[in-house]
Amino acid sequence: MLTDEQKDLLYSGKTIYTDPSLPNLHENHFSKTNLESLGLSEDALKTPPKFLIIYGSLREVSYSRLLAEEAARILIKLGAEVKFFDPRDLPMPQEGYKIGGEADTHPKIKELIDLALWADGHVWSSPERHGSMSAVFKTQIDHIPLSFGSVRPTQGRTLALLQVAGGSQSFNTVNNMRILGRWMRMLVIPNQSSVPSAYTQFDDETGRMKPSPLYNRVVDVMEELMKFTLLTRDKKDYLVDRYSERCDSE
Repeated sequence: MLTDEQKDLLYSGKTIYTDPSLPNLHENHFSKTNLESLGLSEDALKTPPKFLIIYGSLREVSYSRLLAEEAARILIKLGAEVKFFDPRDLPMPQEGYKIGGEADTHPKIKELIDLALWADGHVWSSPERHGSMSAVFKTQIDHIPLSFGSVRPTQGRTLALLQVAGGSQSFNTVNNMRILGRWMRMLVIPNQSSVPSAYTQFDDETGRMKPSPLYNRVVDVMEELMKFTLLTRDKKDYLVDRYSERCDSE
């Protein structure tokens, strides 16, 4: 069960578990990207990449949430800013969106879209349900429109994918989320993480992931997400510029 303090943190969009330590991380093999070597602008060097983390469970403590927490700690260690979206109280999606519609008036939908617009990249973490992502996770994505007026909340943002499973290792969920991310016009990074028998991979008392090659893969994915985001966030308008849309704008 969560403490009152942890519940307050959850609903404020911050991490539940306040311990920022990374006991599984081998510092001598972990290093922040040498930003100067990337030839980034001075503003880019000073501005931490911003990531929205979406997870797919309503349980007070879920393995998809715990995995997302570990990812958040690593991103923060790498110098990023991280926010979570709490899916509780989010209604079922309606057909279509228009300015002045439900997305403008329902506080949870507005919060989710505002976070999508705020972020330079996303981390998606879902349990596997019947061979795919959970309904809780998909409902959140269905509330982020491909376009909202003249704004595209996800286009050009980077995306990293994580999944947990109760049994043997599967990649069904991350593969299905990869298709979904491409449909949302996101830059889905090549690496991904799938954690089998998740109940064996987390400490019940602390909520922390145990040291293992599976944990190391999560570090790999977050490092790659950070690198791709640094390289593309200031160039996303160029990367997603489309001939067909230029034709339609005339």
